Amino acid sequence: MSLEHDLRELVATSLGESVVVDEVTVTPAGRRRVVRVTVERLLPGLEGSDPVEPLTLDEVADATRVVSESLDATDLLGSQPYTLEVSTPGVSRPLTSAEHFRRNVGRLVDVDLEGQEPVTGRVRSVTAHAVVLEIPAERKRPAEEVEVSLDDVRRGRVQVEFNRPKDAPDAQAADDLTADPTDENEQ
Repeated sequence: MSLEHDLRELVATSLGESVVVDEVTVTPAGRRRVVRVTVERLLPGLEGSDPVEPLTLDEVADATRVVSESLDATDLLGSQPYTLEVSTPGVSRPLTSAEHFRRNVGRLVDVDLEGQEPVTGRVRSVTAHAVVLEIPAERKRPAEEVEVSLDDVRRGRVQVEFNRPKDAPDAQAADDLTADPTDENEQ
């Protein structure tokens, strides 16, 4: 068994059930090692059309504390110093599985398909075998929903949107962050 495998098991056991381990890597960095742990919220189900909220900064901080305490309590890393980095995968992770698409319901994605033209659309729902994308209207073509087989997906990428539609899953949270707090207090 590898060090990464052993660390993954330790971290997964330490975090409990609400947070899952996506990846654990250990890389040398001079006299130290860097332990990178990527965590995500537990999916409520593989299939669905409801957005999955990403972990908050506080939840990542809590996970970091738990992982750090677990690593300090074992001798898996030996006496060599290490730096611990705990994060979420972020939007740059390639979308290659149903789980990846399920976590991005409501987001705009580009999908590269085997033997077909790439497709750009908003993830509306996911099943164990397919992703339903809403393709935006263009000139004389109306908007449409397309079901894409996961077997045909080579890779997908989340598109970062600076002006997300109001009906997007986290559009309200973004509005709350940019709202002027003095507007609510004016009489």
